[in-house]
Amino acid sequence: MEIRYQISPAEAKTFDTQQLRDNFLIENLFQEGKLTMVYTHYDRMIVGGAVPTDTPLIPDDKETLKTDYFFERREAGFINIGGPAVITVDGTKYELNKLDCLYVGKGSKEVKLESADKSNPARIYMCSAPAHAVLETRKLSLDGATPRHMGSPETCNERTIYQYIHADGLPSCQLMMGVTIFKPGSVWNTMPAHLHDRRMEAYLYFDMADDARVFHFMGQPHETRHLVVKNEEVVLSPSWSIHSGAGTSSYTFIWAMAGENYTFTDQDPVKMEDLR
Repeated sequence: MEIRYQISPAEAKTFDTQQLRDNFLIENLFQEGKLTMVYTHYDRMIVGGAVPTDTPLIPDDKETLKTDYFFERREAGFINIGGPAVITVDGTKYELNKLDCLYVGKGSKEVKLESADKSNPARIYMCSAPAHAVLETRKLSLDGATPRHMGSPETCNERTIYQYIHADGLPSCQLMMGVTIFKPGSVWNTMPAHLHDRRMEAYLYFDMADDARVFHFMGQPHETRHLVVKNEEVVLSPSWSIHSGAGTSSYTFIWAMAGENYTFTDQDPVKMEDLR
């Protein structure tokens, strides 16, 4: 498991392009036959990507976590962005079609990730955070998620935010997770920008053409930077950073948060005139 350490805003403002990418962008997360994981010290979030083929893939890294099994002190959300998936949790099988979500609670001892059809492998995205209580493992499909319609055609950001793991959906200890889908012609996400100083966020951009890119804006409001992001790459957003983007064409993203506050609307808005 790769380990990423925290970067302060004072450090980040001195970084060149490659240093920004090395610290805040996760590339090559989805590799056939592998489960790739990154442990970030931003709220101890683990981000992972699995593409099961011939054998099941099992979240595990005893050496990094110093626990007997992965979910001994953790919870996780899994969202499938590829072919049909099968996730087995302590003997119970859950079938996940594209954009289905599975919450796996603390104390789950055996978790296996598989593709239902090896010729059309699943692409399973995972976000995991420390947990303090045992909560029920549950599945939720897109049509069961809580939708929030936001934006407008005039501002090129008409979109629906589907909340999966949150207080009124699949309950968790601290993890929140969902999918944002854009209306045709809209390319901006989360602008005007905001901060939430009490938790970090991770963005997975996907369903993009090979030559499409998202320009993801980050940094403190008065010290903005950007990352050029391609399909199926993840941006790690510290609590001190804005997180906004615009694409060269349509895209979808999965957001995941962990930290101090469990309220989705806990945000500190940033005025457009304060951006630099």
